[in-house]
Amino acid sequence: MQVILLERIGRLGQMGDVVTVKNGYARNFLLPQKKALRATEENLKRFESNRGQLEARNLELKKEAEAVAAKLEGKSFVAIRQAGDTGQLYGSVTTRDIVEIVTAGGFSIDRRQVVQDKPIKTLGVHSTRVALHPEVIVGISLNVARTADEAERQARGEDVTVIKEEALELETYNPDAVFDEETPVGEGDEGVSEPSK
Repeated sequence: MQVILLERIGRLGQMGDVVTVKNGYARNFLLPQKKALRATEENLKRFESNRGQLEARNLELKKEAEAVAAKLEGKSFVAIRQAGDTGQLYGSVTTRDIVEIVTAGGFSIDRRQVVQDKPIKTLGVHSTRVALHPEVIVGISLNVARTADEAERQARGEDVTVIKEEALELETYNPDAVFDEETPVGEGDEGVSEPSK
């Protein structure tokens, strides 16, 4: 289906471009969200007559997004989640969770604005992008930890997935000591010979 874009859409085109998209994408996303119009003669004429208003509205939205982006850029947010000793989360941090955390931090964003390349399933500091406008994308960091104390330690660069007792045990464990002990050959063991060295 051919549509006229009413705003810039990543990987598709700029405002005013006539592009061909799959029918489902147009019917289920572009048309209901008022991001595009069907490419008919009537709609082309209507778009050209309203182009100035659409560009002015787009410029205004972009300026608002840039103002929010200046405050949001580089911010760090903390997400407290349950996780195992290895740092694997019980579940994952979704876009809905990110929206709740950022909104609690004083910024109003929508779930569709969070750009997440892959799900967050481990403890640590993860970078995430927020598309406030098709032309304004900011980066934030998400500190996923089990407690607020762990979040502070992770922010300093410390690895919290290793437990101190296990780390000490790993440092003092000597695997050669297990094989150093020789068992004496008993008197009733004529058929058993001592291992050769």
